[in-house]
Amino acid sequence: MIVVFKERWQDIPVLTVVESAKKNEALPVLTYFHGYTSAKEHNLPIAYLLAEKGYRVVLPDSLHHGEREDGIPHAERELQFFHIVEQNLKDLSTIKRELDANHLIKEERFGVAGTSMGGITTAAALTQFPWIKVAAILMGSPKIAEYAQQIVNEVKKSMRNFPMSDEQVDEVLQSLQSIDLSKQMDKLMGRPLFFWHGDKDPVVPFDHSYSFYEEVTKQYKNPENIRFLREVGRGHKVSRFATLETVKWLEFQL
Repeated sequence: MIVVFKERWQDIPVLTVVESAKKNEALPVLTYFHGYTSAKEHNLPIAYLLAEKGYRVVLPDSLHHGEREDGIPHAERELQFFHIVEQNLKDLSTIKRELDANHLIKEERFGVAGTSMGGITTAAALTQFPWIKVAAILMGSPKIAEYAQQIVNEVKKSMRNFPMSDEQVDEVLQSLQSIDLSKQMDKLMGRPLFFWHGDKDPVVPFDHSYSFYEEVTKQYKNPENIRFLREVGRGHKVSRFATLETVKWLEFQL
């Protein structure tokens, strides 16, 4: 029987989805990050499908989301977007330590995946943590600095009084360079990487992930370790087809 445990690891609310009889066993683990304005519960379908196949899936709430939502105005949360991503990276490190401390990861088989903001988090995490064995990015951008500039431009258009100076914006963009996967492709080290993206996505540019894939795939000696699944006509919403294909790929690689 698949069960969902609602827990708090330090200050991070998480759902752990796992077969009940294997709750305390070492298993391959996937941590899945939700998208902007979403919450951990929204990714239970993919977690259930993976748990059925013998995985432990950890679903955390991001800062200012779900159980951590603190009522900040929407415009302010938009400006906090990349701070949330950076906090996700700290949370991922905490999750990994918690799992290690309880001997719950089988043979170091630890993967990370995410949707939209969670996909951006996943790409950024690959620049920081060599212990990530497998990653899946669903409608996320591996070009975080370029995407940040795009968001700043859009928010400036929608706000009469933009609350950040040009110097502050430059400081944020500069700080993102260290977690921009497109600037340091060598850190992938041939690790298995999956992309799914709808080619009519109006939120996160399809070209960010596809152009990255076209460039980085040349570095892969094993072509089966990198896959890009393009869904024609799909917007910014993960389809059931995408979910099932992601699960198949994670089962094969993780």
